[in-house]
Amino acid sequence: MNDERALPSLNALRAFEAAARLRSVSLAAEELHVTHGAVSRQLRALEEELGLALFERDGRGIRPTAAGRRLLEAASGAFSQLRDCVAALRRGQHGDALVLGCPGSVLARWMIPRLQVLQSDLPGLTLHLAAQEGDFTPRLDGLDAALMLGQAPWPASWRVHPLAAERIGPVFSPALPGATALARQPAAALCEQPLLHTRSRPQAWPTWAVRNGIDAGELRYGTGFEHLYYLLEAAVAGLGIAIAPEPLVAGDLANGRLVAPWGFVDTEGQWALCTAGDGHPRIEALAGWLRQQLVTPP
Repeated sequence: MNDERALPSLNALRAFEAAARLRSVSLAAEELHVTHGAVSRQLRALEEELGLALFERDGRGIRPTAAGRRLLEAASGAFSQLRDCVAALRRGQHGDALVLGCPGSVLARWMIPRLQVLQSDLPGLTLHLAAQEGDFTPRLDGLDAALMLGQAPWPASWRVHPLAAERIGPVFSPALPGATALARQPAAALCEQPLLHTRSRPQAWPTWAVRNGIDAGELRYGTGFEHLYYLLEAAVAGLGIAIAPEPLVAGDLANGRLVAPWGFVDTEGQWALCTAGDGHPRIEALAGWLRQQLVTPP
């Protein structure tokens, strides 16, 4: 016998809430890190289970029907309560620690090597570091703050503490075949090289090329990597030429594991410490420390 109190699947409700809020299946899929088809299937299954149309076409997008608006109000409230509860539980688990999220490459290559300095400079601040893969959610779920590379426009709900301009440049290992000769050539010589690249930062090489007066269409791409961390490890291993944010390779440049013959150029991005709302009381102190570290040689 059917139980009228039984809930549809959580995945279906998440897909519905995102699609109804964003009024787009594509944007919902992007936010949930799934395919367009996966969201569409969840929405069809939910409508079939309820026996109701939850959406109607609105130009190129969609909008919730009267039934959809009613379900959206309930789902949004429920998910908001769940997120708040999970965040509170995580904060309780970590005591008074500030839960700081940052991309895995930033965590591994920049934050972890500086933790001892941080503990010495800010002894009253305890951090719990969380690696983040993919985009941060507008609510920064489960986090007190997020350290990231990004650019405006930022989510309206965030309080953004600008830290430093983003600077990027090509780097490679001295062990790369032909490294010595390559380092003596102008930057345009990279158009003849198969360049290491990453799916998480597809704009990096074209941005660098434009800043150096090089036609981005002339660039040749070699091996690709899912994340920046793997890209930089490949460069250190002498597998090719990578494009990198300066702070993430400063240590490797200082100890000679990498070289950057053409230096670094500013982009439109920036390093930022972001919170959703007021955040943790030690945010200002952490932001000031991060600003100083970003301009301090390793």
